[in-house]
Amino acid sequence: MTENPARGARYGLRTAGARALRATALVLAGAALVTGCGRQQAAPTDDAKAPGAGAGAGAGGSSVPAPRRETPAAPSTPAAPAAPARAAVLPEQTSKPDAKLPAPLVNMDIAHDAEDGGKAVNLTIDDGPHPVWTPKILQILKKNHVKAVFCMVGPEAEAHPDLVKRVVAEGHRLCDHSVSHDTGMDHKPESYQKDQILKAARQIEKASGGVKPLYYRAPGGAFTPYSRQIAAAAGMRPVGWNVDSKDFEEPGTAAILRTVRSQLGNGPTVLFHDGGGDRSQTAAALRELLPWLREKGYTFSFPVR
Repeated sequence: MTENPARGARYGLRTAGARALRATALVLAGAALVTGCGRQQAAPTDDAKAPGAGAGAGAGGSSVPAPRRETPAAPSTPAAPAAPARAAVLPEQTSKPDAKLPAPLVNMDIAHDAEDGGKAVNLTIDDGPHPVWTPKILQILKKNHVKAVFCMVGPEAEAHPDLVKRVVAEGHRLCDHSVSHDTGMDHKPESYQKDQILKAARQIEKASGGVKPLYYRAPGGAFTPYSRQIAAAAGMRPVGWNVDSKDFEEPGTAAILRTVRSQLGNGPTVLFHDGGGDRSQTAAALRELLPWLREKGYTFSFPVR
């Protein structure tokens, strides 16, 4: 078959055009690949960022690198040291805690001193709250602008939450005085002591609306090293007394006053009661004692924590 010259020319043109198009497409695809890698490249290293890095790639795309200049590294700012964990501070504690028991959060020595020092008196009032005597004593304290520590028996606090809340609202402090007021609890098993202390603390806290007792007083002063550490590990400082008013014996108002006045030289913490019996003599003694203490230059404080 004789080939048509015109048709061959047209076929040649189409073939050349196709080859040109394919070449162009290859160039564009290569450019796209270069651009895409550029978007995803890692951040430059310190070497790449250093002066002179990458220099020397002049026109013509020469790959001969320029001589590298070493530059001193900028001085780094040292990281601030982490703050050390704050250890519990137990100032002047003489008791040695038992490492097998929970660590004390407050001093586990029995407190007697006053926070304010000097000629200060700590009033502590035990065995309540009582629906008759606690309100009367609160009124006497309020009239004389005196704050006290109320050492409460757990079930009594549970039975009279309104009085516990009032004690707190009027600026007094709470103290755990156990569940059963067992004056022989120092001879009981440790599990019993722990239950007496911690259950009463929960009862008082619940009755108060969430305010924890700050002190623990063992009934009759029946402390043990174990009970003191259990209380201190719960945030309650064991508290004793220097002056026992003997008001629980109901010896008469005059006898209560004589006892307190004669024993004030023993130390600042004075023991009274608002529960456990008829406390009319206690109330009468406080009405007379509080103004007398002020006249003699005494102030009122709380036991140390």
